[in-house]
Amino acid sequence: MPSKPSKKASQSARQRVAENIRRLRKDEGLSQEQLADAAEFHRTYISQLERCVTNISIDGLERLAEVLGVDVLDLLQPTA
Repeated sequence: MPSKPSKKASQSARQRVAENIRRLRKDEGLSQEQLADAAEFHRTYISQLERCVTNISIDGLERLAEVLGVDVLDLLQPTA
């Protein structure tokens, strides 16, 4: 019988991505607009991602990861 998922495991991928983007963006001292410009997205799209309003493609994750200096997998890691 599978074990009960932990709180971290129950966090959706969209929530993990949102929280990780926000945390990493702030760690780098970037505004949403600066991150959007560097990754060639619209500022409102970054806001939507951070609020779990929209999904992002694998290609988009890769662009954000590159700008933030992390691996794509880092954007999918469970948050505390």
